Amino acid sequence: MSITDDDRQYQVVINDEEQYSVWPAETQPPAGWRGVGVTGDRATCLAHVDEVWTDLRPRSLREWLADRH
Repeated sequence: MSITDDDRQYQVVINDEEQYSVWPAETQPPAGWRGVGVTGDRATCLAHVDEVWTDLRPRSLREWLADRH
């Protein structure tokens, strides 16, 4: 199945390290992940992730590096 053949709805999820993913909208995200309020087809959700997740480093690493300066 290609992305264009997928008619399911997805949600954008984030974890405590501020890492993003997409998850089927009809199911609960895995432990440690929570929805951010964005749902739609897979392409829409991935476009949102591309827009907002500009620093791929985990939050703990960003904070650690900021404390060193």
